[in-house]
Amino acid sequence: MIEVLSPREVDRGRRTGALVGSVLQTLRERTAVGTDLLDIDRWAKELILEAGATSCYVDYEPSFGRGPFGHHICTSVNDAVLHGLPHRRRLADGDLLTLDLAVLRDGIAADAAISFVVGEARPPGSTALIEATERALAAAIDVAGPGVHLGDVSHAIGSVLTGAGYRVNTQFGGHGIGSTMHQDPHVANTGRPGRGLRLRPGLLLAIEPWVMADTDRLVTDADGWTLRSATGCLTAHTEHTVAITEDGAEVLTLPG
Repeated sequence: MIEVLSPREVDRGRRTGALVGSVLQTLRERTAVGTDLLDIDRWAKELILEAGATSCYVDYEPSFGRGPFGHHICTSVNDAVLHGLPHRRRLADGDLLTLDLAVLRDGIAADAAISFVVGEARPPGSTALIEATERALAAAIDVAGPGVHLGDVSHAIGSVLTGAGYRVNTQFGGHGIGSTMHQDPHVANTGRPGRGLRLRPGLLLAIEPWVMADTDRLVTDADGWTLRSATGCLTAHTEHTVAITEDGAEVLTLPG
């Protein structure tokens, strides 16, 4: 089912999105060399509960995971790119960390992800990976708007990623979002322009370009959740929840 929200529901989504953006910003500021992934999960829990919200992940149990997830945020390090299950691990200088957070508040969910390097060291290629996902996301948002085909959004993402020299995996991508975290439509990270669903005001999309340095193949970690690059190469992932409006696309998950 594709859910189209009322203006009042979209406004609630703005508040949820601002919370997600602010929590991610706070977590990034707190994270340093030596930070444990379980501390990040604990901080996320505290910030979410203080805001009167709930994490979409704790009880999440999809067919592709060994659920329920049981934590409040995804923490993916280096070769891990999606669904990173928090565990006892202290971050080292130069680790490339992705934080992916989805929260439900006042009946509307919002979802976002950021990738950044911890500490001062910069592994070769890490900056280019992160910047490629950010540029792809910006291109998709620029294209999105009422009457635009979903394929145009996907094509914008894929054009940036392939233009930067990366291969695109189509197993996982963005998605519709609203009263629940994962909804139709699927937002692939590559596509054909002029094809697919026409976007309309009130539709919320979680758009999430992600990429791996030298492969498009994933492997599942022993924890049953964490998805890693098949070659062990570095990865990056950037995501925003956007609302389709009469004028274009409004980013909801900027820090409030």
